[in-house]
Amino acid sequence: METATLEGKAIALGDAYRHAAKILSGAAFPLVAGLGADVAGARAAILLAERLKGAFDHLASRETLADIDVKRSFGMFTTTANEARLRGDCVVLIGPGLTRAWPGMLERLALAEPPRRGAQAQQPRKVIWVGPEGEEANAVPGAKVIPASVQELSGVLAAWRARFGGRPVSLGAEKVALIDGLVETLRNARFGVFVWSASTLDPLVIEMLQGLVIELNATTRFTGVHIGGRSGASGVTQAAGWMTGFPPRTGFGRGYPEHDPWRFESSRLVDSGEADAALWISAFDGEKPTWSRADIPLITLAPAQAAPSRGLFIEVGQPGVTHDSVLMSQETGGMTLRKASAPTDAPSVAQAIGAIMAEVSEGAWR
Repeated sequence: METATLEGKAIALGDAYRHAAKILSGAAFPLVAGLGADVAGARAAILLAERLKGAFDHLASRETLADIDVKRSFGMFTTTANEARLRGDCVVLIGPGLTRAWPGMLERLALAEPPRRGAQAQQPRKVIWVGPEGEEANAVPGAKVIPASVQELSGVLAAWRARFGGRPVSLGAEKVALIDGLVETLRNARFGVFVWSASTLDPLVIEMLQGLVIELNATTRFTGVHIGGRSGASGVTQAAGWMTGFPPRTGFGRGYPEHDPWRFESSRLVDSGEADAALWISAFDGEKPTWSRADIPLITLAPAQAAPSRGLFIEVGQPGVTHDSVLMSQETGGMTLRKASAPTDAPSVAQAIGAIMAEVSEGAWR
């Protein structure tokens, strides 16, 4: 049974769609944010933002744009997780929280297993983890753990690049010897893989990592696996790209898409007052918005357990759980159909937005 509430009180679903259309259509610059949805939901949300001449942003845009910034200004070597599992004889994990960003990472990359010996890798697979957090340091049997804070990661990678190029570094003899040993491990790899998540790294660290990959590729083969952002960020970014030519943080205020990571950041738009109504979409786990302004007219599309106490709430199902969904697969790096594991009659994000769009089109708010 679908549910909807207005200021915490039950409201008929049809009335909820009409009220949502009235709020969004009456705004001078509405914001479609959160965007935690499958590909169909992302397409519907972006079309709604375009029709309303508003803007759209994803709740994980910061980490998505950290990778994109490096990719479009510096270049990036990447591969799929499946290829890394099958061919990687040296795996370098960069930064903390990787198992949190991708819960299945250790199993998918076969890192939870003891070092392997096989036809493809004539020597045991080598694993290095730079800057893990807490128990992560013990998660990979036989891994070489290099303690480092997030702030130190760019310096660590810079030192590796310097020693790989035969340049001096201002460190003690013991640390230089350690770095030289690690660099020799990288140099001797036949197919090396760096793994990182931009959820804890800034673009400088990612650029330094990619610089090392480029230099290693002069004599061996190295690439990377980047862990996509939460709440369907990778699929939403792909959908935004083929629809507008840009990733999230894009606006339609002038009648055509404009991308600006600062201008169209959702919290800034709301807190500055530039956005005067917001549609918040978080269908995976009901994550809340982070802006501080509480008086903006708000419509929330989220699972029933995440219903807010204020604004207009319309229940939607969870992609791949309550309804079949197309999502970006971390394992293959491509779009994958995820069949519903626990089907319900809750509408998808695309269906809910379609119902709102119908009211906008018909002018039923007038």
